[in-house]
Amino acid sequence: MATTTKSVFAFEEGDGKDKQLLGGKGANLCEMTQIGLNVPPGFVIATSACLDYLAAPEQGLPAALMEEVRAQMRAVEEKTGKGFGDPDNPLLVSVRSGSAMSMPGMMDTILNLGLNAATLQGEIRATGDARFGYDAYRRFIQLFGKVALGIDDAVFDTAFEAIKRAAHARQDVDLSARELEQVCERFLALVREHTGQPFPEDPYQQLELAIQAVFNSWQGKRAVDYRRQFHITPEMANGTAVNVVTMVFGNRGEDSATGVAFTRNPGTGENRLYGEYLVNAQGEDVVAGIRTPKPIDRLADEMPEMATALAELRDKLERHYREVQDFEFTIERGQLYCLQTRNGKMNATAMVRTSVEMVEEGVIERERALLRIAPDLLEQMLFPRLDPGVVAESVAQGLPASPGAASGIAVFDADRAEQLGREQGLKVILVREETKPEDIHGFFAAAGILTSRGGKTSHAAVVARGMGKPCVAGAEGISVDVERREARVGLTRFREGETITIDGTSGKVYIGAIATVEPEFTAELSTLLGWADAHARLRVLANADTPDDARRARRYGAVGIGLARTERMFNDVERLPIVIEMIVAETPEQRQDALDRLLPLQRADFQSLFEVMSPNPVTIRLLDPPIHEFLPDAQVLEREIADLRALECGARGLGVLAGAMGLLHAEDTLRHEVDRARRLVEPALVEEAIAKKEAMLRKVRLLYETNPMLGHRGVRLGITFPEIYQMQVRAILEAAAECAKAGIEVHPQIKVPQVCTAQELRMVRASVETIHAEVAERYGAPVAFRFGTMIEVVRACMRAESLAEEADFFSFGTNDLTQATFSFSREDAENKFLPLYNQSGILQDNPFDVLDRKGVGKLMELAVEWGRRVKPNLHVGICGEHGGHPDSIAFCHQAGLDYVSCSGPRVPVARLAAAHAALAGRP
Repeated sequence: MATTTKSVFAFEEGDGKDKQLLGGKGANLCEMTQIGLNVPPGFVIATSACLDYLAAPEQGLPAALMEEVRAQMRAVEEKTGKGFGDPDNPLLVSVRSGSAMSMPGMMDTILNLGLNAATLQGEIRATGDARFGYDAYRRFIQLFGKVALGIDDAVFDTAFEAIKRAAHARQDVDLSARELEQVCERFLALVREHTGQPFPEDPYQQLELAIQAVFNSWQGKRAVDYRRQFHITPEMANGTAVNVVTMVFGNRGEDSATGVAFTRNPGTGENRLYGEYLVNAQGEDVVAGIRTPKPIDRLADEMPEMATALAELRDKLERHYREVQDFEFTIERGQLYCLQTRNGKMNATAMVRTSVEMVEEGVIERERALLRIAPDLLEQMLFPRLDPGVVAESVAQGLPASPGAASGIAVFDADRAEQLGREQGLKVILVREETKPEDIHGFFAAAGILTSRGGKTSHAAVVARGMGKPCVAGAEGISVDVERREARVGLTRFREGETITIDGTSGKVYIGAIATVEPEFTAELSTLLGWADAHARLRVLANADTPDDARRARRYGAVGIGLARTERMFNDVERLPIVIEMIVAETPEQRQDALDRLLPLQRADFQSLFEVMSPNPVTIRLLDPPIHEFLPDAQVLEREIADLRALECGARGLGVLAGAMGLLHAEDTLRHEVDRARRLVEPALVEEAIAKKEAMLRKVRLLYETNPMLGHRGVRLGITFPEIYQMQVRAILEAAAECAKAGIEVHPQIKVPQVCTAQELRMVRASVETIHAEVAERYGAPVAFRFGTMIEVVRACMRAESLAEEADFFSFGTNDLTQATFSFSREDAENKFLPLYNQSGILQDNPFDVLDRKGVGKLMELAVEWGRRVKPNLHVGICGEHGGHPDSIAFCHQAGLDYVSCSGPRVPVARLAAAHAALAGRP
């Protein structure tokens, strides 16, 4: 409901800072008027009036509102010396929408309102230009007919084109006054045909219907869809204002024009006027693309005085608003008017460049430069993206799991991806129903990943983001047939070897190759992020599992590794068999043998990470896989055993055949071929292979878990088989000792996952201390390290005090903590019911994207408070996917965390978001 008794404000009196009440356009019209810019007289009807009207639209506009409108119209008449409805000196107005948040083109505008049969003739007499009068009238009839009377635009366009064809006119400006009069007559007839009523002649009836139409456009489909797409909530913008502005005409002849301009280039940020204009046209002609406009630089040749005035207007706008402006202007008979201004929408490159240059020019200070850029916008600069100049239709829509775009030939298994990508140097897109850790070599070789199942926090998504590779996950419209090596999307099919393109920023999939634009880490971005670091309290670390990941993270500005996942290091083709041996070992001796072979490999892994990240901290999470992820699928093993048995039968048959042939003295060549085939399928070798497969199948069935993500993983594995964690701890400490011996400063941090009780931590820590003493004795000096725990189990949050007695640091694993708090399976939830929950308002955001402050966040706050009650200097951070999300980072700042850790390509986003969090609330 209305929050003020006054609903209509003259431009001279409206508060230019109150965009919630006056809308962005109306507030700026008031402010421009008040700072002395040449703005046509007018007034604003507040958003509160819109909400009042929409509560009961069937009742029409309140009488009190129209009384205010009439009073303001009388004031405009006095300012202009014209009369609304006066046939001798008519006042014409535009009626425009304008919400608090800019929604370009989403709501409605009507121009030239106030024209009728009488005022049209008055306008013609006043201007001495019949062509101008009829041109203005035909525009008004069409706009009013579409917006206020609900007539399809195509009805008018078809009639207009027919008259142009008959007159052999290529463009609107080629029509004569008489031909435009015919257009007006035809348009008036169309209104009667489609509404059953004549076109309204009373200017105040026109105005009232126009105001209602603009209010109604707030609930129009395109406006509602726009708000949903850009997450514009009622708190951000609720209702639209209506701006009633005196008409000025860019279509009064060759000394008149209309245009749209930016105070700086919105694509590059270059500090020069950027825009387009048309001579002898109205503003709709430019934005609608009816005629091809001219670049703004040409204005200096055609109207040099107006070009100078426009440059002065540009400078005044930017100095006053201290922001790049997107403004509309009209030149009427050599007089320049500013009709609208708003903050310019620019791409990331332009936003960053203008931020830095405007600071250097003294236009804004560093804090404002940081706050004017939404952190997520930086993603545009850090991932390849589809060339915006290419128009293509997608064939499927999935979840935008990892931003960026890539084209390549489709392949349907990781081995093939490695063969074609790494060995042959081809660009490939790995297409899977879902991915497993053993697909990791395919990830390394692929340019991008596409899955038909899984969510934005699925294995494919998380790994792809960590590698900085585009990923589209959960594209359920795609049916993947690995056996046939093809995928179907409705009637469309693509086979292995055919080129596809994925856009991990939008989640769209395309057939064929689409050009991409490579990312740029510009000097301006480095400068801006340096300013961000100076303001931020939160430090930004990276989730990195390999030296290459770590190098990329450092380039992006990470000041350490907050999560190195050791299970990712075991997926190498050479290591995986050893890991499987460790898992299926029947005796401690067998397991230790496998671990002894893994120890030097792990030590080298950790030493490489320490060297790359020195002198920053490296946090290594001890093994945390659901065991089944390393083992073959039971059904696959069963098929392989069946195939081997068939081969065994074939081998025996060949043996019988060879004997028979010997007895029959068969020809030597034939006997030689049979013997050769028999050797290739030696029964003893086949039997041995079957025995191994069957032993593996027994182990797979033994280790089978109904809920593996809640099963034998993390610290539970380390306590059941302590030798596994002992090997990893030894590798970490020995790697640190080797670095120290080489003069490399290192700060290792050992992190225990899935902890729910202090007793678990106590048992692991005791083992760590024993190994630490042994390593210190061997190297002649102790290795400094921190020992901590993941907080990803609800009980761990509730027992934070006791955990803090054992841990030097806490690291929130918010992926699992969110899953546990909501009791949602993240992969299933994102593909099934979460979209509906978000659309219906049950949940405002996807909790796997945006940290749930009320539930998960409350648990985090309690854990921080209780943990620091025991250990005031307890170091606390976050390493889940939320660590790279700006809103989640703001919460982490408020909750008193020390750091966030995210995938490497998100590090710049997190650095800027950390600065935003620190600057929040400052004037």
